[in-house]
Amino acid sequence: RQRSIPVGLVLEQLKLLDAFKEFDTDQDGFVSYKDLGACMRTMGYMPTEMELIEISQHIKMRMGGRVDFEDFVEMMGPKLREETAHMVGVRELKIAFRELDRNGDGEISSTELKDALLALLGEQVPLPEVEEILRDVDLNGDGHVDFDEFVMMLSSR
Repeated sequence: RQRSIPVGLVLEQLKLLDAFKEFDTDQDGFVSYKDLGACMRTMGYMPTEMELIEISQHIKMRMGGRVDFEDFVEMMGPKLREETAHMVGVRELKIAFRELDRNGDGEISSTELKDALLALLGEQVPLPEVEEILRDVDLNGDGHVDFDEFVMMLSSR
């Protein structure tokens, strides 16, 4: 049985790396405890002043006032797991995608999306609205939604 890595977790790791790199201004592989609050906020975490003081003191005492990426992930990990506990794995996404992709061509067309919305909502969604939804999600502009676009659509909500 293949283990699915939650897409959410991968995205979160990348988000962490982006945030870390942004605040590792001298690119020495460390972020100063002083920048930690700002760094956490760019990722959408809102630490309280108390939390920040606690984290800062921990970093000053244990790590000489700087955090490398591994320590950063370890620190942020529990927060991420709380936030990603409800996220869906790749396997579940593939199953959902196959449900929508009625003809199995690896893409969701406007007709397939219209049928899916009818099944979900129990009412017809006018085709112009369906096509607008499709345009929002269809990143490469080919008129269909492929699996990657489907994943991006779900992870951006």
